[in-house]
Amino acid sequence: MTVAAAELGMLAPAAAHPRASKKAVRARTKRSEAADANATVVLVHGAWADGSSWARVITPLQSRGLRALAAPIPLTSLSDDVAALERALERTDGPVVLVAHAYAGAVIGACTNERVRSLVFISALSPDEGETVADVFYRDKPSPEAPKLAPDSHGLLWMPDDRFSAAWCQHARPEQAALLAAIQRPIAVAAIKEKAPKPAWKAKPSWFLVAEEDRMINPATQLFLARRMGAKVRSARVDHASPITAPELVVGMIQEAIAASVARQTSTQQHG
Repeated sequence: MTVAAAELGMLAPAAAHPRASKKAVRARTKRSEAADANATVVLVHGAWADGSSWARVITPLQSRGLRALAAPIPLTSLSDDVAALERALERTDGPVVLVAHAYAGAVIGACTNERVRSLVFISALSPDEGETVADVFYRDKPSPEAPKLAPDSHGLLWMPDDRFSAAWCQHARPEQAALLAAIQRPIAVAAIKEKAPKPAWKAKPSWFLVAEEDRMINPATQLFLARRMGAKVRSARVDHASPITAPELVVGMIQEAIAASVARQTSTQQHG
């Protein structure tokens, strides 16, 4: 052996022991599984609501050791709302599961953040590229209980107080519905008329809760949107406001999305 060869031999790293290599892979896998299992759940409210509409979902998620936060969006335009969601995501670390109610389906669909693992749509509107929220909302005739809305002088749509309960949350207690009507936030006409970009649900796994007794978004529309995106669908006899009136159902779907994310990450690493 020449001196040069001997020197190279001295500098060459020792071959990794097979058992040590397997232990390292298992350690990396466990770290990734733990990260996905502890994904931050970011919940985005729809029209005529705010972050408090997720209160009955956030509390049980937190009790299960999950991190959860509600992203406040201005409901002024789709672009504004996506930007607001991105600002909320800056407050998080690691994997994220996005959850949307109603109009917010368009918002999470337009989110391009690479840390997002899964999307959960709760009776949500999910326009495809070039479509608007209004396009998909009016695909099927709304319920007779849904009021015909007209913008005010500022271009904002408000839900009439005397129709709020019957249209938006018929399963809520009367005092609860009255409170929701009192704290409602309007949505700008501009938000439902802006064309959507290429949606994230074309590349990311999605879940969809179809609200069979929804009086705001036709259940047939919801089922069409869920099937179009290839989502894992669950259908239940709940109203439009299921995060408030059926929170355990919503929590279950979120947990399913997180569990699937962990399983998917494990499978990828084992076969990578």
